[in-house]
Amino acid sequence: MNIEQYSKSIIERLQASSSVKTIYGDPVTAEGKTIIPVARVAYGFGAGFGPRKNGETETNSGGGTGGGVVANPIGVVEVTKEDTKFIPIGEETRLVGALLVGLFLGLLLARRR
Repeated sequence: MNIEQYSKSIIERLQASSSVKTIYGDPVTAEGKTIIPVARVAYGFGAGFGPRKNGETETNSGGGTGGGVVANPIGVVEVTKEDTKFIPIGEETRLVGALLVGLFLGLLLARRR
């Protein structure tokens, strides 16, 4: 399998795995509510190839490819008879993290003065 065929193979696999179900999970119904999990999905792909040098002479060519996917849960969609709303998860963690970074930077700047 050459580098082009290998690259196409990886791209096809990543495309096959990208679907609505990847981002929105299976709904769960309980107590008159339907909960749909939501995730942020990111795909990445890279490839490179070229001749390898052995001293001053070029030898065989070399190459490589890679790809990946990352999925992070970001919240849920809550569906009831009265309303449909998105409920984010992890907002408190981000806020606390931002506050701690700000506090650390403030203390660092105060010590320099």
